[in-house]
Amino acid sequence: MTRVLFIATHRPDRAPNQRFRFEQYLPYFAGHGIEAEVSYLLSAEEDRFFYAPGHHLRKARILMKHHRKRAMDLRRMDDFDVVFVVREALLTRSIWFEKSLKRHKAKFIYDFDDAIWLSDVSDANRRFSWMKNPAKTSKIISMADVVIAGNQYLGDYALEYNRNVHIIPTTIDTSIYSPVGKSGQNRKVVIGWSGSITTIKHFEFAIPFLRRIKAEFGDAVEFRVIGDANYRNDELGIIGLPWKKDSELDDLSEFDIGIMPLPDDEWAKGKCGLKGLQYMALGIPAIMSPVGVNSEIIQHGVNGFLPSTEQEWFEAISGLINNPLARREMGTAARATVEERYSTRRWLQRYVDLIKG
Repeated sequence: MTRVLFIATHRPDRAPNQRFRFEQYLPYFAGHGIEAEVSYLLSAEEDRFFYAPGHHLRKARILMKHHRKRAMDLRRMDDFDVVFVVREALLTRSIWFEKSLKRHKAKFIYDFDDAIWLSDVSDANRRFSWMKNPAKTSKIISMADVVIAGNQYLGDYALEYNRNVHIIPTTIDTSIYSPVGKSGQNRKVVIGWSGSITTIKHFEFAIPFLRRIKAEFGDAVEFRVIGDANYRNDELGIIGLPWKKDSELDDLSEFDIGIMPLPDDEWAKGKCGLKGLQYMALGIPAIMSPVGVNSEIIQHGVNGFLPSTEQEWFEAISGLINNPLARREMGTAARATVEERYSTRRWLQRYVDLIKG
């Protein structure tokens, strides 16, 4: 068996970048000769307030605790053949842990799926922004034996600092994500967005064309937002829903159309299209901004739409509202795309080869 220690920030089933980058592969690794263990930093109790305003002294104590945790990981590092670091080992400027790996026999694999070399600090932790150093990403990349990037944009950045870079897209376990039939002929058409408290700002790009959809279709449509329970939009009748792992599939499956608007900026270019892929795996037609990897995932008009202007967004959504058959056909094509190109089944062997090789 090849023994691998995964170094992560969040507990299992908590963070999308962990769930869809490596956690969903863990049940399959044992059958391929890989014994995996996960070492994470934030407990459920700490997580409740770490990203909330205030609690600054307590947050500082937690960060000190994280350093002790990583010191313990290093003391047993020679028990592993591979250490797999996801984004960063510590939530501070420090690269002490990654540098220390060079003193051990374990090979160092580094995985990232966002443009994390750019500054993107949440409002709740802006007071702690001085402790973050996005520039450390390039240093970590340069120290790794293998780098795995979530898309070509990220891979091109990594290649500036390391020649052993491999592209593995964010993937979906299609044995878990499967389409659910919609019941009722007279039900409202649900247009949904899924994200988080930190990405709700991207949903705001949809407000102008969703207003027009509401004016055109009235009570025949309903809008859903998942990921920010505090979000409200009375004009569109939106009361945000919290993200819950246990109900995620059921909540998403109620969408008839999934949207993923993004700004055309450097941070968005690093995104790996996860929310769109989730919609598509469930047989839901996805409408996504043509930014970054989205333009590789979507074949416009076949398995989804890539509108650029407010008018194009309005026309794409309107067309799908008016044509249930088109929604079903596009959803079927979207599901096939995920199965063929973005499924865990498609990429499992690639992970195994990189880890064991």
